[in-house]
Formats: sequence, C-alpha cells, structure tokens
Amino acid sequence: MSFDRRITPVRTDLADESLRGQVEAERFTTGTVKRLVTTFSALHRHPSLEAPVDTQAIFGESVTVYDEHEGWAWVQLHDDGYVGYLPSEALGEAGTEPTHKVRAIRTFIYPGPNLKLPYQSYLTLNSKVSVMETEGDYAQLATGGWVFAAHLSGLDAFEADYVTVAERFLHTPYLWGGKTSLGIDCSGLAQTALTAVGIKAPRDSDMQEHGLGTPVEVRSDLSGLKRGDLVFWKGHVGLMMDETNFIHATGHSMTVMIEPLAVAEERIRLRSYGPISAIKRLG
Repeated sequence: MSFDRRITPVRTDLADESLRGQVEAERFTTGTVKRLVTTFSALHRHPSLEAPVDTQAIFGESVTVYDEHEGWAWVQLHDDGYVGYLPSEALGEAGTEPTHKVRAIRTFIYPGPNLKLPYQSYLTLNSKVSVMETEGDYAQLATGGWVFAAHLSGLDAFEADYVTVAERFLHTPYLWGGKTSLGIDCSGLAQTALTAVGIKAPRDSDMQEHGLGTPVEVRSDLSGLKRGDLVFWKGHVGLMMDETNFIHATGHSMTVMIEPLAVAEERIRLRSYGPISAIKRLG
C-alpha cells in the first residue's frame, strides 16, 4: 500500500491501530495523548538531534505518542497529522484542556502579573493555553506563569485576514521546518497565517497546493491575481499581497520578505524550483 510517510504513523515494528489491515507492522497501538509543554520543539525524521527536521510542534499542541525510547517519543501531531520524533522531555500529560490561544506573534511568560519581573519563557502565535484566572492586565496559566491577557484570544476567535498575519512575520529569519517568529519557512508561514484565521492547512507546500483553494489561471504576464492568492512552485509557496507583490519566507534572503511576484518568479524559475506549478484562491 502506498502512503505518505509524513502523515502516516507506521514503522515496520509499530503502527497506529486505525491502520490495522491496511499496513504491515509487528504490532499496533492506539497510543497515548500528551501535550507539548515547551515553547516549541523540532519534529525530527529520526530519533536524533542530528536527524532532519520536518516541522515544529508548538506549546499546547496535542500529540499521540505511539512509542518512547531512550528519551525520544514517536508521535503524530493532532493539528496537521505530521509524524516524527520529539524529545520526551518536551511532552507532558494532556492535563487541563486549553481555553485560549496566543494571538501575538510572541508573548512573554512572567512569574507574576507584572511586566517588570524577569520573564521565564515565551509563547508563539497559535500556542494553546489554559487560563486559570486574571488579575489586572494579566492572565495566569494552568501550567504556571502569567501572560499579558490582551495577547490571548478565545479558541473560537480568529483573525480577519491571513495576509495581514503573514505580514507580521516580515524580516523573520528563514528556518527550514520553522513555524515561529524566531524562524519560519515558506509553508510554515502559510500554514501559521491560515491557522490564525481558522483555516485548517496541511504542513508542506505540495500538500497545500493539492489541498487548498481553487485553481487560478497562471497567465504569462502574471495578471489577474488578488490579495490572498497562494502561489506555488514545486517546493515553495508565497502569498499575494495585492495584484503584483507577494510575501514569502525564502532562502534567497534567509528572511520573510516582500517583493514583486514577477521578480521572484524569474529568479525562482531560473535558479531554484522551475516555473509556477499552481495558483490557488481561497474563499
């Protein structure tokens, strides 16, 4: 049976119980649900810090743990289904269900409701938290610490425009597999921005190309595009800001940058990924 290793929890020795009869494995398990308790953690292809990183899990994200061995957990992320290895120390019990999410691209955790206290850690956009109480301008988290309450929103509150969300990451360093304001890649930028407006998006650009929106004609002069259109190459994606300019996380500048699509298209076509493979429009 053909399957996508990125989103299918199967190894020769172990697989998810739901795959019984579809794949071969020595044993099957339903796994255990846990939650990420660090700001973010890289999801590795193999149980090694030197193994390739495919994506990141962020604070509060639920995962199914199928196996743990020598400090590594083999997991599937609940939000986008990605499968890989996380350090076991990055995970905790599922605990209290989240009540809020982070709407700022980054917010600090303080030991008390006071901005003058030395911060303990920080959270990134779309992180899920459980608020126990509020005091003044601050909210106390079930996991400990306080954050500025205005940096949070309810789980059912969403941003209005995903391009505006992407623009908040302008100049963020490029990081393969990244999904935070400390480092982000092209499909991570698209997925993170879409998540903030309530659109469930796959992780990688090829998945996004085939799973999102409706096709828009790719004209030779690149005309007819609108704000929010997703432009794909085989291995890259960016978001149109208007008829001519688009924003993307790119290894060309190693940042999130804005440039005319025509300029980027020529460079990418000649030096990187070939011609545009698709343009998709949402809504």
